[in-house]
Amino acid sequence: MQDNYDKFKAAGAELIAISSDNVAGTKQTVDKEVLKYPVLADKDRETIKAYNVVDPANNRLARASSFILKRDGTVAWVNLDEWNERIPTAKILTELGKL
Repeated sequence: MQDNYDKFKAAGAELIAISSDNVAGTKQTVDKEVLKYPVLADKDRETIKAYNVVDPANNRLARASSFILKRDGTVAWVNLDEWNERIPTAKILTELGKL
């Protein structure tokens, strides 16, 4: 996602990641990886639970997931993956183009 952040911006979208880590751990990851996009800490997993992406094998983690939300907050598209898989950025950009 980091390498393609500018493509998301060019498509009129904002990329936001959500971590199940605490604020300090999330900041450490952002700093280490020099991430351009915002990463929100959700240590209590409120957002993770609200979007129903708690990992069934480990309820402390979220499943790898990608959502496209419309400006009004409604979900336009969702993709759920296993923890070790990630959807190609090109697929997300294709779905963005359909809006």
